[in-house]
Amino acid sequence: MLKWIVFAPLIGAIINGLFGRRFLALLGQKATERLVGFIACASVGVSAALAFTTFFGRLLPLPEGQRIITEHLFTWLKVGSFQADFAYLLDPLSGIYILFITGVGLLIHIYAAGYMHGDPGYYRFFCYLNLFMFMMLTLVLADNLLLLFVGWEGVGLCSYLLIGYYIKWDVAGSAAKKAFVMNRIGDFGFMIATFLVFTTFGTISFVTKNVNGHEIHSFLAQAASTTAAIGTLTAIALLFFVGATGKSAQIPLFTWLPDAMAGPTPVSALIHAATMVTAGVYLVARCSPVFVKAPTAMAIVAVIGAATAIFAATIGIAQNDIKKVLAYSTVSQLGYMFLACGVGAFTAGIFHVMTHAFFKALLFLGSGSVIHGMSNEQDMRRMGGLRKYMPITFSTMAVGWLAISGVPLLSGFFSKDEILWRAWSTEALPHNWGKALWVVAAITAVITAVYMTRLMVMTFWGSERFAEAHDDHHAATGHASGGHTSGGHGDDHGHHGSPHESGWLMTVPLIILAMLSLVGGYVGVPAALSMGRPNYFEDFLKPAVAQVDPATATHFVASPTDVMAQSEAHGAEAPAQAAHEGGHDVETERLFTAISSVLALLGLGFGLVFFRRNPLWRAPKLLEDKYRVDEFYDATVVGPVENLSRDGLWKIVDVKIIDGFVNGVARLFAAVAGALRYTQTGFARNYAAVILFGAIIIIGYFIVSFFGIRINI
Repeated sequence: MLKWIVFAPLIGAIINGLFGRRFLALLGQKATERLVGFIACASVGVSAALAFTTFFGRLLPLPEGQRIITEHLFTWLKVGSFQADFAYLLDPLSGIYILFITGVGLLIHIYAAGYMHGDPGYYRFFCYLNLFMFMMLTLVLADNLLLLFVGWEGVGLCSYLLIGYYIKWDVAGSAAKKAFVMNRIGDFGFMIATFLVFTTFGTISFVTKNVNGHEIHSFLAQAASTTAAIGTLTAIALLFFVGATGKSAQIPLFTWLPDAMAGPTPVSALIHAATMVTAGVYLVARCSPVFVKAPTAMAIVAVIGAATAIFAATIGIAQNDIKKVLAYSTVSQLGYMFLACGVGAFTAGIFHVMTHAFFKALLFLGSGSVIHGMSNEQDMRRMGGLRKYMPITFSTMAVGWLAISGVPLLSGFFSKDEILWRAWSTEALPHNWGKALWVVAAITAVITAVYMTRLMVMTFWGSERFAEAHDDHHAATGHASGGHTSGGHGDDHGHHGSPHESGWLMTVPLIILAMLSLVGGYVGVPAALSMGRPNYFEDFLKPAVAQVDPATATHFVASPTDVMAQSEAHGAEAPAQAAHEGGHDVETERLFTAISSVLALLGLGFGLVFFRRNPLWRAPKLLEDKYRVDEFYDATVVGPVENLSRDGLWKIVDVKIIDGFVNGVARLFAAVAGALRYTQTGFARNYAAVILFGAIIIIGYFIVSFFGIRINI
């Protein structure tokens, strides 16, 4: 059923894309919205139902170490020893991804059916959204790097289309182009890494292939067993990470994600919080056998992740646009995920990917509900006191707020605490690096609690600031930063007075996501906190990712597609795992859990006290200006490239050289033609004289020739 998990959303995209305009002409706006919304949601619903059925009915019952399901559609490319199949691979890693992609994706589709009500491009929006689901599922289920790259580029294309959905708004178009270009920078690294993989291992497949009668092991299994060419493995890992930094908005390619909030809020929730931006984490985890053989690459991933986490968090605390706060929060949380991968805790990183999908989708959709109820207002300085007007939105967002802040027993607590502990206890990095990274991550956790508390206080508590701000609303806010109204979307339905709660199509997904944010973390409770019971999420995912041996500080791999390698890895891992679960480490882990809990509560307490007293606190100018990173890029990259393109490539190469040559040839022929035109006088006597002159020349030639021959004789 793997192919139908992938192709069901594509069918919905094709139907709405090809026939949506005709539906609109025949049925009218209201009926078209119902039909298009049903087709879009039903196609994703089918995909979600098949994903859950396949995961729990087919994959989970398989013995540990043998949880691999493949489906081969056809051989796509086959040249010599190179073969790329159009085939799908379901294992624990891709299984986790398809569950939250289809599950959260379905909820966001339902929410979008209400949020986009009245938009003239309704069918076009859902065509793009369904197409994105197809591409994202292709990415995570691909059984080789080439097919994965198809999905990788596909989600980039859909991101471009959805960020720039409001085509009449220049800011949306600029944001879409910025996202597209920055992703292409990362994609270049991905492509070079893929070329290196093939030249090094002779295959780009994640599973063993039979090419021309010869069995070729997956490049992951070969990377697991190799002890040579560490420099090549490091280069491959770093190039893959370059691709991941573009897709997952890490330093230095992170500035596109906050600008991407120009798209409709459901786009922000689905693409830029729950799914697409975690594709980079998926790539690193999928290629973990390469990364654990490249300690330098691991250290760089950890440092970049930690730096991104704290860098984006400090910017988020100074933003006033509710969606921009959540955008920088997403960048920060992605940094946490890469920090986990860099310290060798790939399972913890994927665990945070899953829990983050729940609470960040909830927060983004909640912010969309606020924007909807506030007649498209996004500036938190013009909100306040919304709790009594939007009780469901407030209650559900409060759950997301506490979860992302790391409050004990909520989903974000378990995944974030696991990352903090693994950073402190890692032996995959040089001496004391892990402890330094723990300090950075702990400070980031406090800042996260503070800026999320600021968001909640400015939005839902305090005095009602929207009443006095209503008159100059459109002039002062630039409220289209979400792109909502500027695209012709009549989402306010005439509510220009008091704020109002959203309809059930928008609130029901919020309630479900709030429940998942409450209980979603219990599938991955660490053994230190579960009275000796195993960490089910970690045990399930371990065979699909590489492991780092903390006992010897050396790297070994459990290939996700090689059962023998898995068995060896588990055998080697047992002593280390036993040591980790010894009394001292368990007690230390519990101590650090308590510390992280206290830090989260301190951040919440400080935020509540400070921002309830100072809701309109003015952040330092440097933070408001986002460290002027965009200005730095404009001055050092964008400006010089534009100047080179304009003054060099255009004015010299294009105008003077290329156009000069073409125009020079044209001028030469024009000059020749100008000279010849004098022979065309228009007088018959002139033409007769020319004819006579030509006849005399010809006759004279024959006469001379005749007498010349006679004389020779």
